[in-house]
Amino acid sequence: MADLKIEAVRTILTQPGTQRLIVVKVLTSEPGLYGLGCATFTQRHRAVQAALEHHVGPFVVGKDPRDIEDLWQSGMVNGYWRNGPVLNNAISGIDMALWDIKGKLAGMPCYQLWGGRSRPAAAVYVHAGGKEPAEVVESARQWMDKGFTHVRCQIGGYVGRGAGRMPPEGAPEGAYFDPREKIRSVPKLFETLRRELGEEVELLHDVHERLAPIDAVGLAKALEPYRLFYLEDLLAPEDIDWFRQARAVCATPLAMGELFNHPREFVPLVSERLIDFIRVHVSQIGGLTPALKLAHLCEAFGVRTAWHGPGDVSPVGMAANVHLDVAVHNFGIQEWSFRNDDELAVFGGMPEVRDGYAYPNDRPGLGIDLDEKLAARFPCDDDNPTWTVSRLPDGTIARP
Repeated sequence: MADLKIEAVRTILTQPGTQRLIVVKVLTSEPGLYGLGCATFTQRHRAVQAALEHHVGPFVVGKDPRDIEDLWQSGMVNGYWRNGPVLNNAISGIDMALWDIKGKLAGMPCYQLWGGRSRPAAAVYVHAGGKEPAEVVESARQWMDKGFTHVRCQIGGYVGRGAGRMPPEGAPEGAYFDPREKIRSVPKLFETLRRELGEEVELLHDVHERLAPIDAVGLAKALEPYRLFYLEDLLAPEDIDWFRQARAVCATPLAMGELFNHPREFVPLVSERLIDFIRVHVSQIGGLTPALKLAHLCEAFGVRTAWHGPGDVSPVGMAANVHLDVAVHNFGIQEWSFRNDDELAVFGGMPEVRDGYAYPNDRPGLGIDLDEKLAARFPCDDDNPTWTVSRLPDGTIARP
């Protein structure tokens, strides 16, 4: 295959569940040899589609799919400006697909390309929630009864239990919440969880960047007695300097990175050991190539991986996450969202979860496939999201 070339790049949009998914299919000059990658930016799916179909896809056609590093680097600088969520996701879709092709050429799973297995499976955490502490306790218990030992617990969702009071007349629509209510309710929740569930279960919580920095630091300190596995996304990317204050006043383990696009956002946190887990969305930083480099950087500073894994990571992206999880030495935990029957039918080969662990299959590449005809039966809607428009009690927009 000395003259192996990329012949086409196809962008596939599908919504078999609640989230709009973007999958890239890279076809080669070798009949039957193709790769799949995740480019899911569910809130701006059409922008990623346009970037792939008009810019990034045409740029790689005719090039050797085995030259992954050069294609990633040249694709990143070809548009001159770089490190934004649309471009990064477009490049990620191609990058993951190239690693899928590389594994198929080698006849081995991707994790074998990266040094083999550091562990047979990846521990996962699942989500428990409710409007009152008793409901959260019951939700967590149900997961524990199924063999899960790591549970992320939220009361009232990301925004808490609401604003608690009416906004002023003429206030715009939005997902209203009261930061003061979160500060009061979350420590009480974890006091109840520890009392009712004991010490063996590992508990997590997602602040989702909803608090002013000084309040976020106070929450991290208030949660210290309840020994969380980690506290997630304590601060917005614009406020990461405040991690120094959080580190100075408490020993609550911290995870960060869901909104990161640019290396300058996560490198200081890692190199100064201000966080314990890096939690980036792999397609958001540009795919497997930068994720591997980030994992190795983190290993040098004692930071573990906890890749973003909600429903708006496609099953292709989740397969990529699990291959990383079993390969890198400094793996920490993997977020897991179970998929409905339609998603599992569209995407064959999804990693299996048993007793709290995700297992990759041993097929070459990422080990996952896509039924394009079935995917076409689930077209994406074009609605703008509403949960992202969160507002304070007086109607002020909040920036997560």
